[in-house]
Amino acid sequence: MLRRRSESHIATARIPCGASKLASAFGLRAVLGYDKIVGKIDWRVSEPTIVTSERKLDGGPRTPEHHAYIVIIYGDELGKRVPVGTAPIEAGRSSTCDIALDHESVSRRHARISWTGTGYRLEDLGSTNGTYVNDTLIRQHELTDGDIIRVGRTILKFMNGSNIEASYHEEIYRMMTYDGLTQIFNKRYFHETLEREISRSRRYSRELGLVIFDIDHFKQKNDTYGHLAGDAILRELAGLVRGKLRREDVFARVGGEEFAVLTPEVGMKGTRDVAEKIRQVVEKGAFRFENDMIPTTVSLGIALWLGGEDGAEAVYQRADASLYAAKQSGRNRIGPA
Repeated sequence: MLRRRSESHIATARIPCGASKLASAFGLRAVLGYDKIVGKIDWRVSEPTIVTSERKLDGGPRTPEHHAYIVIIYGDELGKRVPVGTAPIEAGRSSTCDIALDHESVSRRHARISWTGTGYRLEDLGSTNGTYVNDTLIRQHELTDGDIIRVGRTILKFMNGSNIEASYHEEIYRMMTYDGLTQIFNKRYFHETLEREISRSRRYSRELGLVIFDIDHFKQKNDTYGHLAGDAILRELAGLVRGKLRREDVFARVGGEEFAVLTPEVGMKGTRDVAEKIRQVVEKGAFRFENDMIPTTVSLGIALWLGGEDGAEAVYQRADASLYAAKQSGRNRIGPA
């Protein structure tokens, strides 16, 4: 008997007009409008709203030498960009901050970006949870184009350069496809690819496997170590698993702590081998947050496309049933196909 899926599987995409126009320019209207419901599973895919408006700051006129943006790539107001001029700007939980981030993991005045005359400097303002650049804890850091800034659970990207508008549009395009936290494919892209790969397998009579897995006792880890630790586990896990997959495999985050891998042109043995590699690399991984080592394992479900009219919903349901069986029989294992 199939379990009920978590609510993270059932949501509605919310794309405002700004992102819709941008998507149209890239020929992506079909991606943003993807709202297919198959059988009993609601396949409507939810991604956070992409906000493309700017907040005007009192920094005086900007010159090309210091034309820069901060873009939210993970968190509330995904895609929002804040222009950075010559006046300092601050990020924090306070509503008076230039980049207001309403989350308990963010201090009231968390970090400041200042123009030095030759470039931009990021400074932590004595925040509780620290400020990170490219996953390194900093007190001060001279920013360069493309730097990834983490303030609490929000991830920002610093963009600077003469072709900044084109870079921003490319970043919005990337947000439609990738998960900002883990930098692997997102739920929308995965479900579209599953449908497409099944059609291709049907057309060319080739095999297709599916692995889905989630982190054992993830809520307990969040409750014990905090959500920042949970985010760190998700990032580390994604990096470890990605290194064990083939170029042809499609790896995505499809829920809060749930992941999926499509394995084209391998049979059941190949799919199970992929699942076992994932299980082992996670079990042996060193998941560390601050001073805590956090042992982490995953439970996995597998399924194979059976041919003919076997569809995406049916394949996913079988993998889901396999995952449920793995959890019921003790976790840190692969369920039966």
